[in-house]
Amino acid sequence: MVLQQKTKANIWGTAKPGSLLFITPSWDKHKYQIKVAANGKWKTGINTPAYGGPYEISFNDGELLTLSNILIGEVWLCSGQSNMEMTVSNGYGGVLNNEQEVKDAARYSAIRMIKIDNKVDFIPQQEVPVKWGWRECNSENVKEFSAVAYFFARKIYDVKHIPIGLINDTWGGTVAEAWTSGSALKTMPEFRDFVKSIEGGLTQKDIEDQYHKNVRSWIDSINANDPGYKDNSAEWAQLDFNDSRWPKMRLPIYWEQAGNNNYDGTMWFRKVVDIPTDWAGRDLKLNLTGIDDYDVSYFNGQEIGHTELFVYPRHYTVPGKLVKAGKNIIAVRVFDNGGLGGINKGPLDIQVATDSSKTIDLNGEWIYQKALPLDKLEQPPVLANSPNRPTLIYNAMINPILSFSIKGVIWYQGESNADRAEQYKNLFPLLINDWRAKFNQPKLPFYFVQIANYNATDQPPAADWPELRYAQLNALKLPYTGMAVTIDIGEPTNIHPKNKQEVGRRLAVIALAKNYKDNMVYSGPIYLSQQIKNNQVILAFSHAESGLVSKGTKGLKSFWIAGADKQFHAAQASIVNNKVVVSSTEVSNPVAVRYNWQNNPDGNLYNGAGLPASPFKTDDWSDIRL
Repeated sequence: MVLQQKTKANIWGTAKPGSLLFITPSWDKHKYQIKVAANGKWKTGINTPAYGGPYEISFNDGELLTLSNILIGEVWLCSGQSNMEMTVSNGYGGVLNNEQEVKDAARYSAIRMIKIDNKVDFIPQQEVPVKWGWRECNSENVKEFSAVAYFFARKIYDVKHIPIGLINDTWGGTVAEAWTSGSALKTMPEFRDFVKSIEGGLTQKDIEDQYHKNVRSWIDSINANDPGYKDNSAEWAQLDFNDSRWPKMRLPIYWEQAGNNNYDGTMWFRKVVDIPTDWAGRDLKLNLTGIDDYDVSYFNGQEIGHTELFVYPRHYTVPGKLVKAGKNIIAVRVFDNGGLGGINKGPLDIQVATDSSKTIDLNGEWIYQKALPLDKLEQPPVLANSPNRPTLIYNAMINPILSFSIKGVIWYQGESNADRAEQYKNLFPLLINDWRAKFNQPKLPFYFVQIANYNATDQPPAADWPELRYAQLNALKLPYTGMAVTIDIGEPTNIHPKNKQEVGRRLAVIALAKNYKDNMVYSGPIYLSQQIKNNQVILAFSHAESGLVSKGTKGLKSFWIAGADKQFHAAQASIVNNKVVVSSTEVSNPVAVRYNWQNNPDGNLYNGAGLPASPFKTDDWSDIRL
């Protein structure tokens, strides 16, 4: 493992109850004496030297235990959602040149990582949930390392040769409020009631019961507007419904691959099945192996089950009272929340519930009909077993490590909060200040990644990536923060872009400049102020000392300008005297400018150090999209 250098590093554990425990680190041979509590628990701090090693620490409560291969260096907490969780060689598609990166990792044994297990809890925990313990970087272990964290550490090590310990505390698809303490969240009205309900004894069962009620209400609300429903009955699920004009589709397949491009929302599927005489009146089991995203399934017009999980096998019981000999109808209404959708994975079949040898294959031709597009659908309730509940991840995965001495935090998260970007302007600084208070480090460095360019097709319709990036930009107002802009290294159709090397490098450059005192440019241009002269807006930037640059072309792209009517027009922009001058023939009296204000923009403003400018807006208008 790695312990933080030049500090009083906390260590804790269990030993013989009531005994004297002697702890001796090999770097100074100082013997620490601790009285073990009656419950067997103990905790102390040991003085650590400047970086180096490897060292040993011995523990003796009458029985000797020695930990070896301990390095003294810098410990960084690496947290966030899937883009920080994404590993070097697998999970979410891997990274660029991953095979070569795995080979090269053998040179970095001074980088170590521990993975905190993904857990939630309703009360703050003390025991650290470890998925796997401290691992030394090599060509095997690095495969499971967080890629961003590893490349961050590698850059710092290449420059400073300081051992780096990485606490991998990540969970894909999670929201910021789940990582924030209840005491902090109670200051925000939208989270206060939930936190108080937990303190009042709310249980997981209570949440699940309420979730099932919410799902039922959500399905009923969809039924009210669904053309497949009439007079509170699933008309499109009835055997005698006339579906002769419906098109055909061979299942399993994503419906985009069957010619239904750019359609998200609900789609009904129907298939007539001939039931043998000896099956009549018997319970059956309908097996639908994979559906993207949710479904409600029917047999002879009656609902037999619904599932609100992505690509999760469905095994629905068909009550015998619905089963008759001869023709029966299976209908499935699929809800696709973005990206690919449909009944996409087989096998598909129906069988006698008590005898799997009696099976009818349902793969092949079905008929289908579009119903409600995504913009006509309400968002479904949050999954009952989801970690995305306020403070539950914090309780299980952050609170237990608060005693561990760390150098700072790197954070990559935000995509899951993009449908509440305005809220994030308060929530994200709250999280940062909360962690600083709880770690008892008011100046704790907190460096984060601004979410990358992406077309956001699998996000909720309300997702607002430009505003989320703007909320992240505003967090730089907090001291001891830094932001790695990645608006130029995302992938339009991949929410997990593979160039994690550059993400880690940009984070490391911030740390090298701010914490290791290297004289280097660590940020791209950040909007500072605007000056309006006639029909032009003149923009000034910080972090432009190395010069503003138009990368790739002579002219600047992705600038927009508006007058008092708040109607934005594509603008002409150029660099003059290390400022950006913006204008448009469509706007004679400009008021505001926005830059890279799309989910997947193509702006090209950089500084001389090759770092991109952050997207920004000069106005404070809300609910305006280009």
